[in-house]
Amino acid sequence: MKNTVLTLQQAKKENKKITMLTAYDYSTARLMDEAGVNMLLVGDSLGNVVLGYEDTVSVTMEDMIHHGAAVARGAKNAMVVVDMPFMSYQTSVYDAVVNAGRLMKEARANAVKLEGGVNVAEQIKAIVAAGIPVVAHIGLTPQSVNVFGGHKVQGKTEAAAKKLIMDADAVQAAGAFAVVIEGVPARLAALITGRMDIPTIGIGAGAGCDGQVLVYQDMLGMYADFTPKFVKKFANVGEVMKAAFRQYIEEVNSGAFPSEEHCYAIDDEIMELLQ
Repeated sequence: MKNTVLTLQQAKKENKKITMLTAYDYSTARLMDEAGVNMLLVGDSLGNVVLGYEDTVSVTMEDMIHHGAAVARGAKNAMVVVDMPFMSYQTSVYDAVVNAGRLMKEARANAVKLEGGVNVAEQIKAIVAAGIPVVAHIGLTPQSVNVFGGHKVQGKTEAAAKKLIMDADAVQAAGAFAVVIEGVPARLAALITGRMDIPTIGIGAGAGCDGQVLVYQDMLGMYADFTPKFVKKFANVGEVMKAAFRQYIEEVNSGAFPSEEHCYAIDDEIMELLQ
């Protein structure tokens, strides 16, 4: 069954957990969709794990459209959420609506995600008014890493915790249908989740959220540049891939590959005519 705004909000009401993973290409999206993941996030994390940038700030609208469209073609039942990249919505409400519209039309997104709380409430309100579903993102917002001074846990002081609660209230009031909470103490995230009518999706925010999201290269052991504390490796696919690549190199060098079973045949009579 297709995952929609309504089915995800119903899941919260029924205390059913929501699953989300990042995806950046057709093949991976199709595998995740067939596995039954509820939501696929075409995250601007592709800047790190796909394009090799040091952060997400350099990711462009064209990057998001290119990868978003590929994921959308692979998703049958999962909801596809595409990140709005840095400076695609912060500049003005007008820019936010136009760029959100591009992600819906050109990337075939089912929803868009943008970072921020009170400071982007007007953008969320306008995007939703244009008929575009919005997932908000509060707490540790990677596009603001330069302001935070690194990837640091948010909401650990009374003032910071109160600001997070205000941000959560603001994005819900603005019309977001779900909110990602990143890098926040588990008890605080659980408190926010209990206050919200919309689903919360945690990443480094504990089990009290309505759902969870991870970068799939992290949970499969495919990205070693940086591994956050909250990541669990569900499989060490990176090592399996390297072993396969090494075996391929060895067999090509030794002549073991390609063997006869991997080759096409031609009649001897034809070959004789070519001598």
